[in-house]
Amino acid sequence: MGSVVAEMLTRCGIGHLILYDYDKVELANMNRMFYLPQHEGLAKVEAARKSLEDINPDTQIETYNHNICTIDNYNSFKNKITTGKQGLPVDLVLSCVDNYAARMSINKACNELN
Repeated sequence: MGSVVAEMLTRCGIGHLILYDYDKVELANMNRMFYLPQHEGLAKVEAARKSLEDINPDTQIETYNHNICTIDNYNSFKNKITTGKQGLPVDLVLSCVDNYAARMSINKACNELN
């Protein structure tokens, strides 16, 4: 779901996207995401950046190939929420994950930061 949301936001002209994922593109992803066969083996966030920059080169895209469920990466993720937009808090956090642990990490960070 994250690739669809990122694509639609980019097409709508959002100015800045910050993407987190730690998985790699596999051929099995081709039927439901915007990845291309030449993206196979790349980090999903890097492949997403390539596709999104082609759609709208004016959108700033930051990518983090991190598992936000680990302590260090969680703290980095939480910090990025507070300073991600030119030192200001981000406007919106969207949870487009497919696993419970990541969903809980996102929820915990947002609750801690109000």
